[in-house]
Amino acid sequence: MIHYHGTPITPVAALYQLSGRHFCVSHARPDDVRRVHQIGQSVMLDNGAFSKWKSGAETDWPAFYAWCEVWLNFPTTWAVIPDVIDGGSQLQDALMREWPFGHRGAPVWHMDEPLDRLLRLTAEWPRVCIGSTAEYAVVMGDAWQEKMDECWNEMAKRHRFLPAIHMLRGMQCSGHRWPFASVDSTDIAQNHNRPQNTPRAMADRWDAMQCPGVWSLRPEQLELSA
Repeated sequence: MIHYHGTPITPVAALYQLSGRHFCVSHARPDDVRRVHQIGQSVMLDNGAFSKWKSGAETDWPAFYAWCEVWLNFPTTWAVIPDVIDGGSQLQDALMREWPFGHRGAPVWHMDEPLDRLLRLTAEWPRVCIGSTAEYAVVMGDAWQEKMDECWNEMAKRHRFLPAIHMLRGMQCSGHRWPFASVDSTDIAQNHNRPQNTPRAMADRWDAMQCPGVWSLRPEQLELSA
């Protein structure tokens, strides 16, 4: 599992403690994008949809495309294809079709969308992102875990080798049963200045927590009829 550490991380000295790590840069806060390409192993370009959704800001996808085109010149950089939280499957698919950089991007499946869409995406794309929604807002909550078990059960039935799944804002899934290929979080950016923390020690803890490489089918809860 790859852990993408979210930016911006300030001061710059704190960022440089993470030299050699993997980084996530949001289009909503691109402050560190040049620096992380100079010091990082790989970079994930986030489309900023979550930040803009929380703030009610408008998205500017042409500007996002132009930004991606610069940094996708780095072979270890990839981007999250534009999505709209609570936008529905048809809108997500329309945005996916407009994406100009092919498999250098990864589409997003939201947990309240039909499971068939997730299965279609994993059949067509080398990497797929999963995003939580209002119904599954509490990562690691009971509803979230039940839904995630269902997702991995179905993916395991259809793939000889499990697909590469990135869990958006899913760092806390590290070390648990779901075989994610990668996760991201702004935990270090937000909390490295607490007295007990340093950026390097926090990254060491996260990066050492790996998920299994296989999935064992789990029993699914059945709804009882009235």
